[in-house]
Amino acid sequence: MSTPDLLYSEAEDDLRAAVRSLLADRCPPSAVLAEAEGRRPYDPSLWRSLAAEMGTAGLLVPDKLGGQGATAREAAVVLEELGRAVAPVPYLTSAVLATTALLGCDTDEQHVARLLGALASGRAVGALALPLSTPPGGGAPPATVTARGDGALTGRVTAVAGAAGAEVLLVPAEGPDGYGLYAVETTALGAAEAPGTAETPAAPGAAETPTVPSAAETPATPATPAVPAVPAVPAAPGVTVEPLTPLDLTRPLAALHLTEAPARRLAGPDRARASVGRALTAGAGLLASEQLGLAEWCLTETVRHTKERHQFGRPIGSFQALKHRMAGLWLELVSARATARHAADALAADSPEAPVAVAVAQAYCARAAVHAAQECVQLHGGIGMTWEHPAHLYLKRAKSDEIALGTPGRHREALAGLVDLPAPVG
Repeated sequence: MSTPDLLYSEAEDDLRAAVRSLLADRCPPSAVLAEAEGRRPYDPSLWRSLAAEMGTAGLLVPDKLGGQGATAREAAVVLEELGRAVAPVPYLTSAVLATTALLGCDTDEQHVARLLGALASGRAVGALALPLSTPPGGGAPPATVTARGDGALTGRVTAVAGAAGAEVLLVPAEGPDGYGLYAVETTALGAAEAPGTAETPAAPGAAETPTVPSAAETPATPATPAVPAVPAVPAAPGVTVEPLTPLDLTRPLAALHLTEAPARRLAGPDRARASVGRALTAGAGLLASEQLGLAEWCLTETVRHTKERHQFGRPIGSFQALKHRMAGLWLELVSARATARHAADALAADSPEAPVAVAVAQAYCARAAVHAAQECVQLHGGIGMTWEHPAHLYLKRAKSDEIALGTPGRHREALAGLVDLPAPVG
């Protein structure tokens, strides 16, 4: 077994700086709050800048297929920064889950290569049509969709992250030849348009104008905002996407209804199961990096607040009880970073130890992120309970991530089986 490389390379640090700069400029807390209250599944302008202009959507895709030819290590750095900003973009669902599932198919086939190129360039958004809570391991989950001989799909999948606004849906289904992975295109990829927008392209050479309003232009957010219900909408013939109300408003969920929807088969039984399983493993491993970034923001913001907030003539951060709590969070954060980097490194190297590293990372990072977000809310006092302060966004994302792609308990159970450590009996 090789020694994992937990450190960041110079290129990874440069990538982090670029992504952080973009998010600081285009995705401040006020913009995230406004987006959470809106009807759009994600911020199309931010996604275009991140995915297409910076090229992060294609990090996992080889150069010859139109990607950047990077690895899971670089994708993990991007997810750390997206977690730090709770950015409302479909990076995990499209650039990781859907892309990895496609990479497991035969990329020499023209249709697979075309879909990969569209996702890698940021021209299209993809989604793997499985419930967000689906864990890796144990093979591909049972399909709830059936396929006819001509590829038409019928069935329903609930709680699919990223389905709203996706141009490509990758649907596991049972067909005449058994289990398969099918592609449903909700929009012609040559004319894919970001949802909720019909923007006029900038003149050649003109700089793009940020769409985030300044604080002076942004109206005060109501204390108890009403998030509008979004009706189910036909995305394509035979495809209806029914938006659900998730706990985390920055990562929309939807129920996918298929009624004889036209589709193309991408992979047969063995390859389809392997590609779906690989996508779930990669998604769970890289989700740990998002949880790491989220926890890091919570600790940094909590330390800043406790330095500035005074009580009894001194900063509240000087009280020993609060010092101990924040020191405990820091220790958890250091351990979370080690497990998340180990998982990313194992995935990048395609190590046989990757399932173990992913199970360890998710079992630890999920709880660490929730704990950091809970402490952030509590140690901010009354302001931490308000809608205007972004702490609740981080707590909701942390709680949502805790059950995404398997709960910590499920990953501990998987880890016990992987290292042959049976649970005590009696």
